[in-house]
Amino acid sequence: MDRKIEKVLGYNVDLLSFDDAIDIVSENMRNFKGMHIVTINPEIIELANNNTFFSQIIKNADMVIPDGSGIKLALSLRGIEQEQIPGIDFAKELLKVCADFHYRVALVGAKEKVIQTAVDRINAEFDDIDICYFHNGYFTKDKEEEIVKQVADSNPRFVLVALGAPKQDFFIKKCKEYMPRTVFIGVGGSFDVWAGEVDRAPEFFRTMGCEWIYRTYKQPERIKRIYKTLPAFLFKVIIEALKKKGKK
Repeated sequence: MDRKIEKVLGYNVDLLSFDDAIDIVSENMRNFKGMHIVTINPEIIELANNNTFFSQIIKNADMVIPDGSGIKLALSLRGIEQEQIPGIDFAKELLKVCADFHYRVALVGAKEKVIQTAVDRINAEFDDIDICYFHNGYFTKDKEEEIVKQVADSNPRFVLVALGAPKQDFFIKKCKEYMPRTVFIGVGGSFDVWAGEVDRAPEFFRTMGCEWIYRTYKQPERIKRIYKTLPAFLFKVIIEALKKKGKK
């Protein structure tokens, strides 16, 4: 299946439904075809714009799902109606696929207590899940190669990395050298939510695409980061949309 892509500020975004995206990844897992899935949002674009290595990783990703409501807005300004695909929900659905087909799963990231609780809860939710490896995200740079090799030795079909961007994507790139047939996804703070350490936004906020407002309310330390990123992002995507309309 050929990718249908639209660029937002120079970065690919796959145009597809949640279900179609799951089907594509499931097929790749079945056929041992490796992938790096990026859950893109305005903050990731801002980080990539300031880090050439990270930018290239994002641009070369095998699937880029519109995780942030800002990405959905950027596309709608061009008349493209694309559903938002929250990375945390997408990753959870892929865990279900792995349980259904007995694919091995590895998790890396978060604090030791958090990842242990997240693993316990995942095991409780999915009877047939095979979590073959997990490790917290608090390892030093000199230990990274050892962790990567441990992940590879566990032979997972699916790996979730919760180290935050861009660190999780750097880790995934290194892993892919050892595991070219494995599917990887960076999931940010998802383990904290699954472990019950952080509350997920109520359904109303999620439905309205305003989950970031709830997260900012619960974690006010995010305000500085968000308000440094969002105004500039909105200005740029509006200009980009106007330019595209002008060319038609």
